[in-house]
Amino acid sequence: MSPVDLLLAWPLAGARELAARLVAAYAHPERHYHDTQHLAEVLERVHELSARGEAFDRMAVLLAAWFHDGVYDGRPEAERRSAAWAAEALPTLVAPDLVDEVVRLVLLTERHRPARGDRNGAALCDADLAILAAPAERYAAYVAAVRQEYADVPDDLFAQGRAAVLGDLLAKPHLFHTAHARAVWEDAALDNVERELASLGRLTGSP
Repeated sequence: MSPVDLLLAWPLAGARELAARLVAAYAHPERHYHDTQHLAEVLERVHELSARGEAFDRMAVLLAAWFHDGVYDGRPEAERRSAAWAAEALPTLVAPDLVDEVVRLVLLTERHRPARGDRNGAALCDADLAILAAPAERYAAYVAAVRQEYADVPDDLFAQGRAAVLGDLLAKPHLFHTAHARAVWEDAALDNVERELASLGRLTGSP
């Protein structure tokens, strides 16, 4: 999806300047994975979940998808800063309760652990993590792109940090929270993550 196509996918009537600012943020040249392709893929997965019968507030989840990596610079608390952008930008455009929900959802993407019954959180977290179930070639490109975003980190330290992130995800009862994602994406995602962890273990000397 090109930047122009992304702008056409913006879910609010009007506010095109905000949409353009978000697209420009995702298109920053220092982004390699958390870029416009990632945004487009998350939006596509949100639409897929809806089309497969998952019930959630589409506007809240779509807006949260747009903002969830609005700020991404490899430093801590990027999700909080992305949520703060949403909290600042949206009040003149949507109702206060929708602003609050978008902010809450963006913050969930830090660890991808929505509460039981949180349909909006489940949809956004699953769409964001759907890359884990990508075909081998796309998954390899994703892993390489994430590594580029931390190019200044030594290999051993990056491997340790990446393994910790993946291990945290595997500690969940399931990687995904919606019925569709568990049925269609879970097995492929587990295979990809376990394969990557084995590769990282060779770098760190872990069993």
